[in-house]
Amino acid sequence: MASAHFLFLALVALSFTVVSLAADHGPLQDFCVADSTSQGTYCKDPKLVQANDFFFSGLHLTGNTSNPVGSKVTPVSVAQIPGLNTLGISLARIDYAPWGINPPHTHPRASEILTVLEGRLEVGFVTSNPQNKLTTSILNKGDVFVFPVGLVHFQRNVGHSNAIAIAALSSQNPGVITIANSLFGSTPDISSDILAKAFQLEKNAVINLQSKF
Repeated sequence: MASAHFLFLALVALSFTVVSLAADHGPLQDFCVADSTSQGTYCKDPKLVQANDFFFSGLHLTGNTSNPVGSKVTPVSVAQIPGLNTLGISLARIDYAPWGINPPHTHPRASEILTVLEGRLEVGFVTSNPQNKLTTSILNKGDVFVFPVGLVHFQRNVGHSNAIAIAALSSQNPGVITIANSLFGSTPDISSDILAKAFQLEKNAVINLQSKF
């Protein structure tokens, strides 16, 4: 009987542990505006906080897409709005030239929900190994698509005019790893022998790719 009672209490304790792990931590203050004068992510003295700590202007401006990929991302994260610190949200405007792409990339700390404001986009993400399944869709104005945290994803403007999208992300500092840049443009270079073997390419082809980044 005692062992059954102990087992019941253990299961109850375990259930509370699982619930607590699944829940977000509640904030201990109204906000924690990032203090740009400190070396770490410290809170600005609340008495010194101003409206500008929660403000950004610029998403109405068209991004310059005159670049090799034909897109421009304008982020609005904690770097632009210190008041986002600890709030777990951010967003970005993405402009696309006709047939421009937001190349394959990943956000290590955030899921993303993308809304098309203008134009027509092909979007997709790839699941993790070993399936590496591509999930893709064509989005029109007003359509919404979700990219799960950490998965490689991309967008391409499949229209003949400029396209615009707004992305909301579940982190004040989502991070971004552009696959081509990180592999072929790292500092210092990843050994061309390693990349040639990984991508099953001739070494000279890898060296040529590295020269572009």
